Amino acid sequence: MHGAPFTPPWQCVDSRKFKAKSCICHMCGAHLNRLHSCLYCVFFACFAKKHIHEHAKSKRHNLAIDLLYGGIYCFMCQDYIYDKEMEQIAKEEQRKAWKMQGIGEKYSTWEPTKRELELLRHNPKRRRITSNCTIGLRGLINLGNTCFMNCIVQALTHTPLLRDFFLSDRHKCEMQSNSCLVCEMSQLFQEFYSGHRSPHIPFRLLHLVWTHARHLAGYEQQDAHEFLIAALDVLHRHCKDDNGKKANNPNHCNCIIDQIFTGGLQSDVTCQACHGVSTTIDPFWDISLDLPGSSTPFWPLSPGGDGSALNGESHTTGATTLTDCLRRFTRPEHLGSSAKIKCSGCHSYQESTKQLTMKKLPIVACFHLKRFEHSAKLRRKITTYVSFPLELDMTPFMASSKESRMNGQYQQTVDPFNNDNKYSLFAVVNHQGTLESGHYTTFIRQHKDQWFKCDDAIITKASIKDVLDSEGYLLFYHKQFLEYE
Repeated sequence: MHGAPFTPPWQCVDSRKFKAKSCICHMCGAHLNRLHSCLYCVFFACFAKKHIHEHAKSKRHNLAIDLLYGGIYCFMCQDYIYDKEMEQIAKEEQRKAWKMQGIGEKYSTWEPTKRELELLRHNPKRRRITSNCTIGLRGLINLGNTCFMNCIVQALTHTPLLRDFFLSDRHKCEMQSNSCLVCEMSQLFQEFYSGHRSPHIPFRLLHLVWTHARHLAGYEQQDAHEFLIAALDVLHRHCKDDNGKKANNPNHCNCIIDQIFTGGLQSDVTCQACHGVSTTIDPFWDISLDLPGSSTPFWPLSPGGDGSALNGESHTTGATTLTDCLRRFTRPEHLGSSAKIKCSGCHSYQESTKQLTMKKLPIVACFHLKRFEHSAKLRRKITTYVSFPLELDMTPFMASSKESRMNGQYQQTVDPFNNDNKYSLFAVVNHQGTLESGHYTTFIRQHKDQWFKCDDAIITKASIKDVLDSEGYLLFYHKQFLEYE
């Protein structure tokens, strides 16, 4: 009898067991990166680098299990399957695995106690979020040129994940509570979402800002962008990571501020002689963008190219768009003969080009339009109108897009199913007036397509047109789809 040799079934089982022991990505060899196992064959691959996606596409094996959490992912509907029986099996297997490792329960699941269930039964009235609901909307009293603080507080209190963190009482303080800015922010969220309608007086917050960021102390007008960065820095320093230690290193911190606001900016410096590339990745909380009209030359950009139509912005009026500013920000820049660097390949000082791209996107992307120019000769405000979209796709500005273009693989057409880099606008901070005398206000999104203008103690309904026609100083975008890492 000719043909392939017969393999006994017990040998197949043994070979499967042997393969299963080598629990690493079969494409890149990584043993972390959220490994998933194909449910059709013995194949492990990482989810973060989309190697399991490639396997599913090529083999048409459309189901895989997350080896860390036990969730089952369907590649046809691009989502996890939520099934009670499956979840129960995953929980039981996790308990067994942790018991074998002698670590007990790694994550404690929350179940309501009998007492809590009893309270819920006796208090059936629930606060429901409706389309006309105004919960979370509350004015802030101006304590003397403090509109710069009020506008940032409005943006932060309407940041979804930050709101969820503080309203679920996640902050465990190890400081004196009367000197902890995070405790005060936690209290502020409670005040905002308490249902009270009278304007809140943020005197304790102002006192703590003056205490922890002394350069902002005093009653003169301050820069809202400077306050945002100072507030994030103090909150970051006062937060604790998962181990309860102080989070001093911005590169290795798991505090809520870094989880939400920190991204990674990749800088590629290319030697003009040997074309060697030196790459560094730096954390960022916001991206500052140059505007036309500043003393920095604003490179002319061809209308409609590289994703401006994709991001829902129009050049019909000749207006500069946010996409234009981002394209300029991520465009290669020749450093010139006065800024030669020592090339590690040539071992000599050579001219080079530098290009910035996004290596890792934050959950909340904050764009700072550089409207205030300070130089030795000049101090002025730039009032150039910049068109910005309600929805933004950051894919063209990613480091991975640059690498794909260099390898000749990048497609200009947009994949409608790839939602990893898509954002929605949820807050806009504006500045009216001059550099010396001005006033800050904020537009915040309460529900989808429902916007309000926050002007210190006064809150009024606003239209989407009001938001998109505004000058724009700080733009806050939230990721549309989130994944566990």
